[in-house]
Amino acid sequence: MNNNKVGIIGLGYVGLPLAVEFGKKYSTIGFDVNANRIDQLIDEIDITKEVSPSELKEAKQLKFSYLEDDLKDCNWYIITVPTPIDPHKRPDLTAIIKASETAGKALNPGDIIVYESTVYPGVTEEVCVPILEKASGLKYNQDFFCGYSPERINPGDKEHRLTQILKVTSGSTDKAAKKIDNLYKSIITAGTHLAPSIKIAEAAKVIENTQRDLNIALMNELSMLFNKMNINTHDVLKAAGTKWNFLPFRPGLVGGHCIGVDPYYLTYKAESVGYIPQIILAGRRLNDNMSLFVASEVIKLLIKNSHKVKGASILILGITFKENCPDIRNTKIVDMIKELENFGCQVDVYDPWADPKEVFEEYGVNLISQIDRKFDGIIKAVAHSDFATLNFDEIINGNTVLYDITNTITNSKVNGQL
Repeated sequence: MNNNKVGIIGLGYVGLPLAVEFGKKYSTIGFDVNANRIDQLIDEIDITKEVSPSELKEAKQLKFSYLEDDLKDCNWYIITVPTPIDPHKRPDLTAIIKASETAGKALNPGDIIVYESTVYPGVTEEVCVPILEKASGLKYNQDFFCGYSPERINPGDKEHRLTQILKVTSGSTDKAAKKIDNLYKSIITAGTHLAPSIKIAEAAKVIENTQRDLNIALMNELSMLFNKMNINTHDVLKAAGTKWNFLPFRPGLVGGHCIGVDPYYLTYKAESVGYIPQIILAGRRLNDNMSLFVASEVIKLLIKNSHKVKGASILILGITFKENCPDIRNTKIVDMIKELENFGCQVDVYDPWADPKEVFEEYGVNLISQIDRKFDGIIKAVAHSDFATLNFDEIINGNTVLYDITNTITNSKVNGQL
């Protein structure tokens, strides 16, 4: 174990915490193609807020680099790059393909490559391994070995950290699988689960989030139904939750890098083998359209409250995909903004957690830096703790539409919620 040198390829929400933990025990290279990201980490700045400066200091054997040559002395490569979907809801494997090429050029006989990026079953061995063989000139399961260990990072969660979440592991041979499992056991205090094969580990990852997606879709559909029946959805869920085996899901927007993406990886693979999924896609379609549902409800409330829709001033609180986290990947709030603007509304967005420059570059949305006036409509879209002390009475007038997606506003003037 002490001779291990670990290369982490990709230093985002998943890769950086992993690099830090390995860097406490082994010689570790944290690699990313983004030179600015590397410079920030060298200065002990993590814009994802997943790792503190003190934690970076603790990883005494961790070095950061954007130079591929610095990976050549490693004997372990762990790939933690994004695997998003394209505009047509199909898997975009660009980053994992490039990362495989990078790892392949550095491979030496006996090395092991582990993938953590979310993929559909078969990607590691059917897509990535041929790239590794071509780039290295080495033979799979003879000269080098692979594994898959799905990431379970929950951005913004300070309770369930990397070391405290049980890790699923797998390997391309029994011997490689045991080595991979032992490596992770050395940093994961919660323990590991060694899956029988790489494909099983890949499949486990995509269904973890597909299950959550479907449960949230059910809650969203119930919310739309109860809305028509003039019944408070959260009161219904509170009552139903008194039964010991009722699952505590609630309605909401489903964005981010996992729940809103992973089901599409599974359905893509399903269709490629001749199976057309029904329930998974139905849930995904429903969740993808919840932002438009909220926008339409707000428009109805504006009209009901005698507002002129065209030119109506709307404030949206929050643009990140979840609370107390700067992550804006695949946020569904952008769809809501566009829909309201299509109706002619003037939309302002305030989010103290999001990086204004990143938001503008990714979505073309300019965040406001402060709330200094009253609005015709206000939508609380994200439950940031910063909003808990917000005095809504100072930013609403007599007939402001106050819509709460998060079910966290106690103000009695709330007149719409999921």
